[in-house]
Parts: sequence; structure tokens; C-alpha cells
Amino acid sequence: MKIVDELLALYASYGGELYAGEPITQLAHALQSAALAEADGADEALIAAALLHDVGHLVDKHAAGAAASGIDRQHEDIGSGYLARWFKPEVIEPIRRHVAAKRCLVTTEPGYFATLSEASVLSLKVQGGPFTNGEARSFLALPGAADALRLRKWDDLAKVPDLKTPDLAYYRRHIEAGLKPSSS
Repeated sequence: MKIVDELLALYASYGGELYAGEPITQLAHALQSAALAEADGADEALIAAALLHDVGHLVDKHAAGAAASGIDRQHEDIGSGYLARWFKPEVIEPIRRHVAAKRCLVTTEPGYFATLSEASVLSLKVQGGPFTNGEARSFLALPGAADALRLRKWDDLAKVPDLKTPDLAYYRRHIEAGLKPSSS
């Protein structure tokens, strides 16, 4: 379980940083995302994905201010790549696809764009903007697209200052459940 301890330490060390132009910290955003997933009845792997979906921001030492400078650091690829050695696809794929899910939802769900925070609108622009209708159809046909869309919506809602959630240690069992058998 060394990777679980490392992830908990990563969030403990760097989770106090502000979350990409939002009024909360990285850790608060992660905890709120996981709490929303759990409240929505997600399985343990998807709860782990919700908790860890932005780990790419924490492991990428060049991420600070990138979106504001018009640069997409592709945190979804950094994070999913970082975690892929240890975690099941049910954890990795929603993380890898949560940015694409935002681009898809802007195209396919009327009114979705209006729900995005100012920081999410800025990042949408540098992440390629809304999908075309064809891109959205292709995305929706991917295995696991529904989980990525669910994760995206929790991600969008998980930006409430001072919201009480379970602490990081509470989610340890969800992280452990998302590990590949060879990693546990």
C-alpha cells in the first residue's frame, strides 16, 4: 500500500494550494468531489477517481498559472499516467477523460456552459473548447464515457468554500479498492 501512503502524503503536502483559480484548495476540491460521488451512489473505484481526478495538478511542478497564460498542461493525462501503474482502468479512465467530458457536455447539454465557474470557462478555452457534434458522438460511444460525465459534474460542483466533508483518511479504503490486484 506504499502508493496509497504516497498519495495521502502528496495531498497532505500540496493539497493546501489553491485550486486553479477557484476559492478553495486542491484538497478541499478533491474531498468535495469524492463526497459528491459517494452521495450519488458511485462505486468505490469511481469515488477514488473523483478524489484523485486532479492529481495531475499536484505532480506537475509547472502547472501553476498555466491556464491563465493560455497553456494546457493536460493535467488529466499527467494524472492518469502517474496513477496507471497502480490503479484499475475503472479509476484511470474517468480521470483521463474528465476534461473531454466537459468539452462534450458543453456541446450536448443545453445550459451546461452557464453552470461553469469563471476558471472552468478559461480552462475550457485552453483545453480546445467545446467538442463538435461529431467529437461529442465519438466521445459518448467510448467505454466508460458515462462515468467520465458523472465525474465531470461532481468536479464542477466541488468548489464550495468551507464545505464540511469527510477527511482524507476516510477515503483510504476507496483508494485501496481502486488498486490493481498486483498493487495491493
